[in-house]
Parts: sequence; C-alpha cells; structure tokens
Amino acid sequence: MRFAIKLAPVVLPVLAAGLWFNDVQDGGPFVVRNLLPLAVLVALAALSLRRGGGRWGGAGWRLPLGTLGFAIPALGLSVYLHHAYAVNLDGMFSAAPDPQQLFRYLPAYTLVAGAIGFAIGWIVGRNI
Repeated sequence: MRFAIKLAPVVLPVLAAGLWFNDVQDGGPFVVRNLLPLAVLVALAALSLRRGGGRWGGAGWRLPLGTLGFAIPALGLSVYLHHAYAVNLDGMFSAAPDPQQLFRYLPAYTLVAGAIGFAIGWIVGRNI
C-alpha cells in the first residue's frame, strides 16, 4: 500500500494524460501506441521505487534522475503536441491532408527524446 502511495504522484498525471490523449485523438487508431511512452515512464518510476526500498533516492540518484530525465522530454513533447493538435496551434494542422498521422510516429520521437533525457539524468545522478 505504501508503495502505491509513493507511486501515485507519477501514476495519476500519467493516467490523466492518457485519458486526455484518447479524447484528443477521438479514440483513433494510434491511441494505444501513444500510451507506450507513458507506460515506460510508470515502469521506470516503479523500478526506481522498488530499487530504492520504497524511497526515491534509497539506491542512489542515478535511476530517479534518469526517470525524471525521461519524463520531461517524453511526457512534455507528447503533451505539447497533443495540445497543439487539439487547439490547431497557429493553423499547424488545418492545411495538412491527414493531420492524425502525427500520432503515428509521435511515440517513437518521444521515446528517443526520453532515452536521451534518461541518459543525461543517469550521468548527473552518477556524479551526485
């Protein structure tokens, strides 16, 4: 139970983002694919807590900072592009022949950006 409470600050925003992604995409064919970076974020956070014995920094700061480094670009980029699509930011999608195709490749971009952020966080955590 204590583990779930510690993980809740990660799971609740990820759950809200996932529901919002489904709403923005109108349940389109790429919703599940776009939930993959969110699932990786929750898995990294759970691994950080598990290795730390229920504390974020219990096993050192490499994994928690790597998880944070993953979350910022992966979740941030995905939320930003979903927002841009939802409000048609500066007409970004009005002229596109099939604007939903953004969501086809978005998970790959966010996972790569997250991996780079994870590596940076891991290196910073190693030096603390």
